Amino acid sequence: MDEALLRTLTPTVLGILVRRGADFAGAEDAVQEALVEAVRVWPDDPPKDPKAWLVTVAWRKFLDAARADVSRRHREVRVEREPIPGPGEAADDTLWLYFLCAHPSLTPASAVALTLRAVGGLTTRQIARAYLVPEATMAQRISRAKRTVSGVRFNQPGDVATVLRVLYLVFNEGYGGDVDLAAEAIRLTRHLVALTDEPEVAGLLALMLLHHARRASRTGPGGRLVPLGEQDRSRWDTGLIAEGVTILQAALARDRLGEYQAQAAIAALHADARSASETDWVQIVEWYDELLLLTGSPVVRLNRAVAVGEADGPQAGLAALAEVSPDLPRYAAVRAYLLERAGDLEHAAELYAEASRAATSVPERDHLIREAARVRQLLRP
Repeated sequence: MDEALLRTLTPTVLGILVRRGADFAGAEDAVQEALVEAVRVWPDDPPKDPKAWLVTVAWRKFLDAARADVSRRHREVRVEREPIPGPGEAADDTLWLYFLCAHPSLTPASAVALTLRAVGGLTTRQIARAYLVPEATMAQRISRAKRTVSGVRFNQPGDVATVLRVLYLVFNEGYGGDVDLAAEAIRLTRHLVALTDEPEVAGLLALMLLHHARRASRTGPGGRLVPLGEQDRSRWDTGLIAEGVTILQAALARDRLGEYQAQAAIAALHADARSASETDWVQIVEWYDELLLLTGSPVVRLNRAVAVGEADGPQAGLAALAEVSPDLPRYAAVRAYLLERAGDLEHAAELYAEASRAATSVPERDHLIREAARVRQLLRP
């Protein structure tokens, strides 16, 4: 059973059902049932055309469920019992689905959450982590979104800003783990750039490319996390960096600055430095100031504190950090780093250990444990 193939086909099949007139919740349930059927049947009787098979079975499942509903008993649609030979509907419906999930009846936050769960393939826990809310809160938000659009015909797409937010979060999740997820987000954003001249769309693509260019150097043997300052820059993809910078420069020339362009500018400054010591931290702080004005994000404020610490010294960084809530994820790790640079090794070691216990991934946890051990070693006479 090719699970990767099933995962790849799921958004396309879902899109075809919605385009045929299925409501989103019903289509999602039908596709899930078809996937279960595929897992059961395909090992012994693989279809010649997997996508056509899934479309046929999922559509039949949807119609069966629709006919069971009293209010829809009048809908009698003839369905072929065997998959039609051939490629089926060749269009890639994934980006179209992103727009449909950003339905005007949903708030932007709910639309993003629903799309990440239903189309992006993220778990409720992953989405909750991205939004800095408890998992139970996010589960309720997604459930409310599904109820809101239940029975709605998806023929009114949402706005570009919501779709960009979804693509950004999908890329971030993939950048930290699943390579294919990040690559898929880049592919969809490239497609969106070809469809619109919005500078923020180009800014998001530039941001993705600049970050993805560093991917090969982010981990060492055994998945060991390598911080930006310690990465082997010779392993960075200079082709992706050059493309990202070119796209960013064209977007910035439009003089319609947005948060993704500002983030991409910060990434470009990191990419431009031949070594960590040559990083232009003063400019990076200036871009964080712009980004903070655009977003007011506490995460941006946290990252700005690190940049201030690099540009103006650890005490200045700690003063900037005082404006950030200690409850924010990675606060303890940032404070530990700044305290270590300020010479307070004992408290730095304690905070590295505390941060490791709150880490959201195994590589991050192990890295922080190593940092705590390294600083404790420095304390020994």
